[in-house]
Amino acid sequence: MSEDHYPARMIAMLEAIWGEGFLSPGGRDEVARVIGAHDIAGAAVLDIGCGAGGIDEALVAVHGAGFVTGIDVEDPVLTHARGLVDRAGLSARIGLVKVAPGPLPFPPGTFDVVFSKDSIVHIPDKHSLMAEVFRVLKPGGRFLASDWLIGHDDAPSPLMAEYIAAEGLDFGMASPGRYRDAMAAAGFEGVEVISRNAWYRQTARAELERLRGPVGTAAAKVVGQDFVDQNIGIWERMIPVLDLGEHCPTHLRAVKPRH
Repeated sequence: MSEDHYPARMIAMLEAIWGEGFLSPGGRDEVARVIGAHDIAGAAVLDIGCGAGGIDEALVAVHGAGFVTGIDVEDPVLTHARGLVDRAGLSARIGLVKVAPGPLPFPPGTFDVVFSKDSIVHIPDKHSLMAEVFRVLKPGGRFLASDWLIGHDDAPSPLMAEYIAAEGLDFGMASPGRYRDAMAAAGFEGVEVISRNAWYRQTARAELERLRGPVGTAAAKVVGQDFVDQNIGIWERMIPVLDLGEHCPTHLRAVKPRH
């Protein structure tokens, strides 16, 4: 990428909303819901788009992952994440690596689990991505993720296009059907695609009220009122497309066959 989409000011803004180390909704609770009934204790985990570090800390400290390799494409989030991991005393169990967009820089069969939370929206080619995830998983390995999906394969509605433009991010949003097809084409079994739209419709409203209240007031002292107001505008554009079902946060799970 030619510029960092998550500079220090953006990290501070999102942490004010979602908690230290988190750049997407739900914090540790949503990480747990993505994992669901899967036991990752002792597992070698790859986290695609590790962001500010809170996810990787939770994977180890809460869920007992043996070692987490967190990858991202931007220096500011990795610097922030390394500081968080160091303060938590988890540097021996979490490694954070800058990578270039493209194929994953790991040999076949490296990981027990590939995890990702609301990051692969930035990767447009879902079929190539799922083929790479399949390649780096061991037989019997699991893909456990959430992402921000669009509810259809057509062009975004005007409201959705306005929201995407307001975010200013390089969204490569895909439909649930395209994700299912990409996972199946890669060779995965047990594919699950579970909408989280109803949950986030409510959660986003609570976040907006907090931005308009004490959370926004406190954040403005760090990032400036103009930046808080800009983010309030993003939430005001996001809620209508959540209500339409066009913006559809989703859990994604699948298993690589053992044979």
